[in-house]
Amino acid sequence: MRETEATVFIVDDETAVLKGLEALLESVRLRVEIYLAAEDFFRNYDVSRPGCLILDVRMPRISGMEVYRRLREQGSEIPVIFLCGHADIPTAVAAMREGAFDFLEKPVHDQYLIDRVHAAMALDRDTRRHNAERDALAARIETLSDRELEVVHHLMAGKTSKAIARDLGVGLKTVDFHRANIMRKMAAETVAELVCRFVKGGFFRSHPSHRPRSNSLAIP
Repeated sequence: MRETEATVFIVDDETAVLKGLEALLESVRLRVEIYLAAEDFFRNYDVSRPGCLILDVRMPRISGMEVYRRLREQGSEIPVIFLCGHADIPTAVAAMREGAFDFLEKPVHDQYLIDRVHAAMALDRDTRRHNAERDALAARIETLSDRELEVVHHLMAGKTSKAIARDLGVGLKTVDFHRANIMRKMAAETVAELVCRFVKGGFFRSHPSHRPRSNSLAIP
């Protein structure tokens, strides 16, 4: 199987739970990877790999909550489904407040778990598609010169080419030249479409900033 195939990652310190979940999810043709310890998961997980994570709340050495927070700190947006016992519910609620996809109390009904896994994987696909579109737009924005970005600021303020030429102290033909280049580089047909592309690309007042991403995770 290809590394880019969507995978259900499961981290739980109970072998019986791992094997049971693995068999259940593989029975509906999902790719599954299981880990008895968080350290093993971190050594093998790459943030570029799509899927979702089923994570036990209570584990020795590194708790599920610690795993979740380290993933987020290192740039992973993988949807996380927490598995918890009754006593762990307050912890799971805290995880939900921090953006976890769901928490399920053990024992989990098989079909409900399968449904939630499919929903989490659909969310991951949507998130990755959105991020890819955003990054592609941000890359286009990076091709614009400083002068073109100045023109964009004025266009986003609703100014005409004449007004922009006056404000920048340049000729109308110069503004029209820059405007044509901007539209071509951004693959936009109208100013309204151009504005939408800049907003989706994360641009507001300056060059877009890119959050550093790591292709692998490690326990410090």
